[in-house]
Amino acid sequence: MNVFDDEWGEQPEDWSGGGGNSKRLVERGPLLGASVYELGPGNFTVYHFHHGSEELLIVLRGRPTLRTPEGERQLAEGESVHFPTGPDGTHALRNDTDEPVRFVVAGTRVMPEVVEYPDLKQITAQAPQRSQTGERLWFVHDVT
Repeated sequence: MNVFDDEWGEQPEDWSGGGGNSKRLVERGPLLGASVYELGPGNFTVYHFHHGSEELLIVLRGRPTLRTPEGERQLAEGESVHFPTGPDGTHALRNDTDEPVRFVVAGTRVMPEVVEYPDLKQITAQAPQRSQTGERLWFVHDVT
């Protein structure tokens, strides 16, 4: 897999509404996940944190704006940022530029996983295994 290849293949449903493209660099496995993402101008990732998985972001191209609990800052090409588990690792990226931004996110894979989305006021529980409904576990809880 080449991180600079512009072939994205079929895209999964974007339930969070941020837009952008993604492709897996590591097939779904039990210990490691890694994907390359591209956000066009105006697109974003949703502000979130993981309870089980930590992540590492590496900027390949462009200057995305990173939002964390400490505030916002524009990242440079080649810059990397670690996101620990829990609220201290809350993060989102946004493309405020006129050019696409491309980055890799790699992380530990903990399943089942719980992810919180403070701006959406939602918490998800997710796992690749089937739940008692017979469907893959993907539960969204609205926090009121």
